[in-house]
Amino acid sequence: MSQDFSRIITLLRKERGITQKEAAAHLGVSQALLSHYEKGIRECGLDFVVRVADFYNVSCDYLLGRSADRSGLTLKVEDLPGPESAKDGIYRGSLLPTLNKKLIANSLNILFDKLNSCPNKGLVGEISGYLMLAVYRMFRLLYGSNPKNAPVLFSVPREVCGGYAEAEMARAAANTKAILSGQDVGLGDPVKDTGSFAMTTESLSREYPLYATSLLNLIKASELRMKGPEKKPAERRGEKG
Repeated sequence: MSQDFSRIITLLRKERGITQKEAAAHLGVSQALLSHYEKGIRECGLDFVVRVADFYNVSCDYLLGRSADRSGLTLKVEDLPGPESAKDGIYRGSLLPTLNKKLIANSLNILFDKLNSCPNKGLVGEISGYLMLAVYRMFRLLYGSNPKNAPVLFSVPREVCGGYAEAEMARAAANTKAILSGQDVGLGDPVKDTGSFAMTTESLSREYPLYATSLLNLIKASELRMKGPEKKPAERRGEKG
């Protein structure tokens, strides 16, 4: 069984707002058995996977982590909407830049639409600053890789720009966390109510039918990157020895 299965069935239950006991009753299993499934202690049969898919109205591929989309949609670059009116939206010769650009741009559409529902200037400023610094750092690395490019484009010295940008990104992230938790960091009124940020995978898919698939795939790709390459069974056995 996929390692994602236990995490996803737990997520779906919590998004539905029901207890393990209630979910177990609907799914025809004991609470103890469902608890084992959610913790990944035991593996279930195919019939249970189908019951879960029917109960939460998702696909089996989604439950098994084969698709980041609830419907089981297999991501294709041509199916993703591109940034609005982008004349340079298509990269010739490679699908990877086009795909990643769409994932990022479409996910940003959701992020900033959510920010628009709570137009806190401090929050918008810190999140925007973080994202701009991330783009700045990567663009400067590309630009600086070619010795023919004039470094005078940038006013911050090359020797310190990486450290300064990283520090500012860390500060922006800390300020964002503080503002969302209701703390006053001198950037306007803190957020007192985060109710407008309540969301589930179902609500995201419903509210953003064009963009939710991109965001969910971005989350999946990002977490795969954070986890690193999965070791083969032989490598794991070697570590035990």
